[in-house]
Amino acid sequence: MKKLALLILTIIMPIIGFSQEKSSPRQFFDNLKKHEGKAYEGTVTTAPREGFSDKRLVMHVRSCEENRICIPFFVGEDRSRTWVLTLKNDRVLLKHDHRHADGSKDKVTMYGGWSTNTGTPNMQMFPSDQYTCDLIDNGFGVWWITIDDKSYTYNLQRIGSVNVFTVTFDLTKEVEAPDAPWGWEE
Repeated sequence: MKKLALLILTIIMPIIGFSQEKSSPRQFFDNLKKHEGKAYEGTVTTAPREGFSDKRLVMHVRSCEENRICIPFFVGEDRSRTWVLTLKNDRVLLKHDHRHADGSKDKVTMYGGWSTNTGTPNMQMFPSDQYTCDLIDNGFGVWWITIDDKSYTYNLQRIGSVNVFTVTFDLTKEVEAPDAPWGWEE
């Protein structure tokens, strides 16, 4: 009887949506979580952005919770940026938390958007949400993050622009973790 029940569940569960396989967003989160506590250096690999080209760029996978990952992004001595990724209802939300050196929130902060589909375990795309479009002039665009065994990329393309901004981080060479980003407690 137990074997028959197990066989029935094995056949029926995938049909009604109870697959044991992890979703692409969950796999994407798991891929990032492998790097918890680690920091990596990056380089601008496409269109240069003012203030980035001559600075050391470091990402630090600082905090990984079940459905939330925080990745501070340091540009030289500037510790104002943190990418906040949240997993909810099989979608991923990307927000940019910007702080001043005293820890207070920048007036342009928490912009980003939800993934509009499940993406892949190695790539998620985030079109600007309405909050972002209202907050930033010409704020409509799309971000995407890729991750594989060798690299993590953060990408941005504004709608109407041919320029793509990409920072590529080498995941094969860990660097010393930086101090906390502005506004974070040690």
